[in-house]
Amino acid sequence: MPVTQPRITGVGSHLPPALVTNEELCGTFNRWARGEDPDAPESSPAFIDQVSGIRARHFWDASGILDLSRMAPRIPDRADEELSVQAELGLAAARKAIADAGVDPTEIDLVIVGASSLQRPYPSIAIEIQAALGARGFAFDCSVGCSSGAYAMQLANDAIAMGRARSALVCVPELPSAYANFRDRDSHFILGDAGAAVVIEAADAARAPGGLAILDASLVSRYSNNVRNNCGFLNRCDEARRDAADKLFYQEGRRVFRDIVKLVPSVIEEQLDRHRLTPSDVTRFWLHQANARLNGAIGERLVGPRAADKFPMVLETTANTAAAGALLALDTHRELAPGQIGVLCAFGAGYTVGSLLLQAL
Repeated sequence: MPVTQPRITGVGSHLPPALVTNEELCGTFNRWARGEDPDAPESSPAFIDQVSGIRARHFWDASGILDLSRMAPRIPDRADEELSVQAELGLAAARKAIADAGVDPTEIDLVIVGASSLQRPYPSIAIEIQAALGARGFAFDCSVGCSSGAYAMQLANDAIAMGRARSALVCVPELPSAYANFRDRDSHFILGDAGAAVVIEAADAARAPGGLAILDASLVSRYSNNVRNNCGFLNRCDEARRDAADKLFYQEGRRVFRDIVKLVPSVIEEQLDRHRLTPSDVTRFWLHQANARLNGAIGERLVGPRAADKFPMVLETTANTAAAGALLALDTHRELAPGQIGVLCAFGAGYTVGSLLLQAL
């Protein structure tokens, strides 16, 4: 089967309109904590900024999160005949990526949704988005934590390279506010909602010049319990623990930092070495937007100090948007001159790492 060179021809993203600052989030948390225990330590906006670089985030619904009696988003069920919430978020980003690529939705013959959590097991969210767009071909979901978008991009890349598809849409609709624990002091500030999408096409099918050639895609997984969420279809079978805190996001933050700051640079360096490149040859690294200190440490290991311009950050106003983060960084900072090299690298629970080596055309 002939191999075709894939390239990214369109990128798009969407942020829900509700913006919540550290001050607002801490205000609700501290009122709740004092009600539980007058001596409980408070959450500080300045401390959040210091340890994470996050100052604000977007939510699908902020009113429920800031409601002291609830502290969770209000997202009512929709009828089966209605567009699902996750599909709606994904479509908002997908339509921007499709317009950016200059393609008609009916020309897309592969849709992959990559997300850290999916609204339902079936029917696939990707198939729902495919139907809403009027796309053809086939569609499926992919979920491997915060690397889901990068894994989905490799799957699309492989399908196009081997001729199984000509024009693919990778859609990353993330609603982590729904599984965030806003009553946990260590993590209540970490997550935000966002949608992101890319169009990947066979080079000879793309209408517009330019784009990003996908030179290489590398996936790595290493089992770890340090980032975990035990929510699943078996929860209803254990009534005593159905609503336990482990059914939401939780992590061992210091262990994650220690492990990821070693794993990610090694994956990127091995990938670059296969192409006789070094980190200094890379103009831009679009990393998963989890934590400013973590990304800074990864950057220092790869290219040394004072490398911030090579590692664009968007999490100051978006927080950790799970698998959408690296694509938000790409959409906001994709300025590369023809021939320049970029690396898009997502990483997260699993552990998983997905790294794409890109070259501007």
